[in-house]
Amino acid sequence: MTGTEKKLFPRLVERLKSATEKSALERATQELLAAMSLAEKIGQMSGNATQLDVAIMLVRYNLKTYDSGENRRLGIPAIRFTDGPRGITVGRSTCFPAAMARGAAWDPALEERVGQVMGVEARAQGANFFAGVCINVLRHPGWGRAQETFGEDPHLLGEMGSATIRGAKPHVMTCVKHFACNSIEESRFYVDVRIDERALREIYLPHFKKCVAAGADSVMSAYNRVNGKHCGHNRHLLSDILKSEWGFDGLVMSDFCYGVYDGKAGVTAGLDVEMPQTKCYGKKLRKLVEQGEVPEAAVDRAVSRILRAKLAFALRDAADAYPPEKIACPEHTRLAWEVACKSMVLLKNENRVLPLDRTKIRRIAVLGRLAGKANLGDRGSSLVRPPYAVTPLAGIRNRAGNEIAVLSYTGSSLEKARRIAARADVTIIVAGLTGREEGEYFPRIRGGDRLELGLGEQDRAMIKAVCGQGSPCVVVLEGGSVIAMDGWKDAVDAILMAWYPGMEGGNALADILFGNVNPGGRLPVTFFESADQLFAFDKKARRVTYDHYHGYRYADFKTIRPAFYFGFGLSYAGFSYADLRLADSCLPADGTLTAAVDVTNTGSRAGDEVVQLYVEYPAAGPPRPVRELKAFQRISLAPGETRTVELTVPISDLAFYSEDQERWQVARGDYTVRVGPSADPAALTLSRSVTVC
Repeated sequence: MTGTEKKLFPRLVERLKSATEKSALERATQELLAAMSLAEKIGQMSGNATQLDVAIMLVRYNLKTYDSGENRRLGIPAIRFTDGPRGITVGRSTCFPAAMARGAAWDPALEERVGQVMGVEARAQGANFFAGVCINVLRHPGWGRAQETFGEDPHLLGEMGSATIRGAKPHVMTCVKHFACNSIEESRFYVDVRIDERALREIYLPHFKKCVAAGADSVMSAYNRVNGKHCGHNRHLLSDILKSEWGFDGLVMSDFCYGVYDGKAGVTAGLDVEMPQTKCYGKKLRKLVEQGEVPEAAVDRAVSRILRAKLAFALRDAADAYPPEKIACPEHTRLAWEVACKSMVLLKNENRVLPLDRTKIRRIAVLGRLAGKANLGDRGSSLVRPPYAVTPLAGIRNRAGNEIAVLSYTGSSLEKARRIAARADVTIIVAGLTGREEGEYFPRIRGGDRLELGLGEQDRAMIKAVCGQGSPCVVVLEGGSVIAMDGWKDAVDAILMAWYPGMEGGNALADILFGNVNPGGRLPVTFFESADQLFAFDKKARRVTYDHYHGYRYADFKTIRPAFYFGFGLSYAGFSYADLRLADSCLPADGTLTAAVDVTNTGSRAGDEVVQLYVEYPAAGPPRPVRELKAFQRISLAPGETRTVELTVPISDLAFYSEDQERWQVARGDYTVRVGPSADPAALTLSRSVTVC
């Protein structure tokens, strides 16, 4: 070591700012690596949390950043970690609707703005690494952490996750999680997911690949096993696919505390950083290297990735651009309101009960145990602590004005609820789930997976007692996944899925109820009638088999008609589709399918529609789902307006993975292209055929 190596990192950053050749970053990375001792290298590879920090984590997660890899001698900054699928978990940040709600917006441009705000607020609170991009497939709607992801479909997941990364990346290092096949909560530490290579590649990995292509700086490994190997020890996932095939040059980080069990297995498989504390790396890994059990070249590969990510981030860093005044500022909370408005899904609206007519309503009854609560989601690693949160009751009062009386009751007495409802012109019941019924599982806090998909007994009793008694009844549902409505759906006039709507959720809900905003959300998951329509779900499973079929794919495969299809949502406007045409009737395997369709707003109000394109496959080739989402676009139309919507699909997106040849193949033959407002076969009335020649 020489004195010239002191504070080498900032000097390399300054040199890189004026460099023009692409190889400069790699040369700087290797120069920095060469200046490090073995102990310094290994010091980059795990978090700095103490046992006390971990104990506090179980009670108040991420009150401060979780740091790793600071080297003062060389001036190498730490990775300063914050979580945040629904907002930054450090400090008092803007709380957005849960990721599942944002998936219901079907709006990547909007999600990119959300990512930008999260990146800015992370930096304003001292973080430089954002691990809030969760894109796990929702395989079964009972999964407790469904609220953290964007839905059940890999194409939707890829589009939304990529958008979050594009928004946040200018401000922080971005991390996408949990790699891979993580879709059971309560057995997440030990469950072994058995899956064939086709299903893995076609259903559970494409969205990760898209996020890597969008520039993710890091990938977090999952807790579970895949085909017998812990994800943090899984060479096939981390090295063969992620790093070699996809060319990912960022770092791989373990999930917290239980993401790695063996230092040698982790580093040789491709796990670069152990978080949040040193358990298997650190001195244990150094000893393995010194004894020849682990080649130092494996450490060098891991540390090169960490250093490269830090240098690349330093080049785009503008530390003075993030004043504390940015945190939960009016601009950011206004975006939280906009996202909540665009994510809520109108599922039923008999006799056009909604929007509420101010000229005919003098008294509104607002009932239900959740009406007066700021129900933001679970209390696990995605917990956000906003400076305020608007409840449904407060939002309705805010928008009701002086001319409409709001009568409320949040207790459990059915008789009292009936009396209040009898005095009102319309009744709104706020029901659903909380972090106690679903979410990241902690024994004292609860959460976890759901075996039953319906409402709790108190909510069901309230709906049955009050609705169908004369005046119109609207049910507002809060939750992070499917809520089955068997036994009460037909008794109510309107149903609005509000999800976990964020800090401005109450105001957004009221704006939709009163018609200030036209609902435009569409379901990112299939709402089944009940758990009886689905395959078995064991939340304590030690081994489970995943395949191609879940959500709308499963409904098609089993010819089941769910309560509400993936992609479904009503509007106060109406929309018609006409004249689907394809630019080409015959395309090569390396071509691009281009479809155009005319969409008209047939209503008297402006509104948003989500135009969805599904593809059905030729008979040649292996068995595949009946149809799959391949493109979508959210559009806004004025009353009477017609717009031509163009959707494109690379033919490579229609490929299947050949296990025999270990490569992707596009089957030649006729494909059917269907366009419409949801995955419901009855709604996909426009179709055209295209041949892959």
